Amino acid sequence: MTVLRPGEPADARELAAIQVAARAIAPMPPNIHPEHEIAAFLTARLAVDELWVAEVEGDVVGYARFTATWLDDLYVLPGWQATGLGGALLDLVKSLRPEGLGLYVFAVNEPARRFYERRGFAVVEGAGGTDNEEREPDLRMEWSGAEGLG
Repeated sequence: MTVLRPGEPADARELAAIQVAARAIAPMPPNIHPEHEIAAFLTARLAVDELWVAEVEGDVVGYARFTATWLDDLYVLPGWQATGLGGALLDLVKSLRPEGLGLYVFAVNEPARRFYERRGFAVVEGAGGTDNEEREPDLRMEWSGAEGLG
């Protein structure tokens, strides 16, 4: 059974491991921070961002971290990808931000772009990577919100 629940500081190590594992198999630049730095960053962000985790039988297998207007992270463990967990997390985020939100995806990450497009996001701008730590081209995508669906 899948449970979506708010993240807690105690989850940070697992969340960092999920991010590292998911990025390792995705067509995107590798993490430039070691796992312990990612865990510390996520712990700090819990004080200001909203973060929800997906648990299956007590194991954390994915998470979404977002602000009032941006989806900053959506990662699912490789063995749980394409099972509906990413979509469930994104649906939760959209239900909590019905006015809409944006995100950035690396231009080379075609599977992620298609995932978001299938769920109502559209590419609105390309960028050369000058605003991300990896210095890789990315795309800004936006979902116009629940009102745009009617």
